[in-house]
Amino acid sequence: MNFQVTVLKILVSYPGGFAPMAELKRDMAILATSGRDWAERTKRMATRAPDLDIFSQRLIERVNGGWRITEKGRAVLDVMEARSIPTEMQPEMIAPASELAKPTPADTLPVRVAPGPSERRRRRRVSGSGSRANWA
Repeated sequence: MNFQVTVLKILVSYPGGFAPMAELKRDMAILATSGRDWAERTKRMATRAPDLDIFSQRLIERVNGGWRITEKGRAVLDVMEARSIPTEMQPEMIAPASELAKPTPADTLPVRVAPGPSERRRRRRVSGSGSRANWA
């Protein structure tokens, strides 16, 4: 699994592109254990931006106990997903368009992460289900 590609994909899936560290770590753990498909997908995407460095290239920023994807980060992710190639991208940051691999359908799918513990608890409360024994 390519850590930097995974971070970009997770952040772009959050509203406003911001994720608190706890949620980011949880999502990373889920994707890291999701099997070979995710690892292969991120590896293919990483080949489209061989010198990717999300920190030094300012593709993400650290804010209020979490990370947020920047507009530049969104643009690089678009290039890696081969949706479009923004004209303002710096040539040293990504591979030239002629070298970009063609995307596979799996590369352009959105990342979906399972609901966290708080969401599952809320769903249980709403549904009224639980594993309580009736001892009366």
